[in-house]
Amino acid sequence: MSLRSTRTPHDAVHHPVFARFYGKFSPIIDERAGIGAHRDELLAGLSGRVIEIGAGNGLNFAHYPGSVSEVVAIEPERRLRLMAAEAAVRAGVPVDVVPGAAEALPVKSEAFDAAVVSLVLCSVRDVRRSLAELHRVLRPGGQLRFFEHGLAEGPALASVQRGLDRTVWPLLFGGCHTSRDPLAAITGAGFELARYRRLRVPQTRVPTPSSPCFLGTAVRPAEPEVRR
Repeated sequence: MSLRSTRTPHDAVHHPVFARFYGKFSPIIDERAGIGAHRDELLAGLSGRVIEIGAGNGLNFAHYPGSVSEVVAIEPERRLRLMAAEAAVRAGVPVDVVPGAAEALPVKSEAFDAAVVSLVLCSVRDVRRSLAELHRVLRPGGQLRFFEHGLAEGPALASVQRGLDRTVWPLLFGGCHTSRDPLAAITGAGFELARYRRLRVPQTRVPTPSSPCFLGTAVRPAEPEVRR
């Protein structure tokens, strides 16, 4: 792995109660909500070196295709990072679990062919800086794969989301925010949307505040040719 000299705190995030809850119940939620199929779609066709931020307890690792040569998985929360390291041993591709913050990735610029964000932009402290860092570490033409929940299209649910984000939701769910707009943030960071779709997870009759989701691909534009 190519590291920068910039040092980041090993425990940039500390949510021990949420980490314990998430580590225990997220595999169950994945199975019941059918999230594994979305993870397959998220990672299908990737190859080369990949960086994943907010890897959590490593639920994506088993879904990476064999064409991926290396995954550098950034996870700032210690308990989740230990779980991710255990999942990395069982992965079908090489996975290196590394401490670090999304806002200051400890890797060199343009070092990766693809980047993955999976249910993490909702909880990073600074979305703009985190995406700017991903833009920096991706090579020109590299892909950003995203599976994120965010702002609902309907005004009623969106209003509920904003109210929860101002009060109890981030406290209960490890800093998560339900009303962020991942598509606007991704394009605002200089990425070009290639394809995406909206979906509801879980696919229940009555949506939850975190059920509006976006699954797709964006690209760091290739550098323009310099004419001489």
